[in-house]
Amino acid sequence: MTESQGLLALIVAAVIGLAASILILGRLRRDARDATGDSPYAASTEGETRCPRCGMGNLWTDRECIACGAKLPE
Repeated sequence: MTESQGLLALIVAAVIGLAASILILGRLRRDARDATGDSPYAASTEGETRCPRCGMGNLWTDRECIACGAKLPE
């Protein structure tokens, strides 16, 4: 391996390392944003009744939970 080939290999390795670092930092930033619980999509819970057993959101007109079948509070 000549000196120029060694230098080229070192430059390629540095570029790959830099690209990997950028990708890792971007992923960490995205994961930190997602961990806050903020969703980019709006979800309305108006008119819902939460099941006391499983926490599933049900329509306010439902008498039983659609997920577990438990009786909902009135």
